[in-house]
Amino acid sequence: MASETPAQDESRPIAVVHNADRRRYELQDDGNAIGFTKYRYRSEQNQMVFVHTEVDDAYSGQGLASKLARFALDDVRSLGRRIVPLCPYIRAYIRKHPEYADITDLPSEEQIEAHDRAEQAAGGTK
Repeated sequence: MASETPAQDESRPIAVVHNADRRRYELQDDGNAIGFTKYRYRSEQNQMVFVHTEVDDAYSGQGLASKLARFALDDVRSLGRRIVPLCPYIRAYIRKHPEYADITDLPSEEQIEAHDRAEQAAGGTK
């Protein structure tokens, strides 16, 4: 019987791309989005505000969310922009990887709580 979890075939690696039109970074398997981290860009502050990250359950346990976060944050750095981690996953990733502290503007507790309430009311961000 075939496994429910797609194997990461080395001949077809999972790609990470910046989909600027949708304002998100995506994990792609054979061109299909299997995960993303979504952001809003604040041009006046030169900030990318990360608001939500998710990976398809079928791909969990493969370290892909971490791969996605690293790619996105490295890209923000290369663009000369700053990070505002409203997304709990991105915030936790930055805590574990202090090399991003120099480009991070931490949100206030009030901003985090307001964001979390909005996420719950909306049922998540797709």
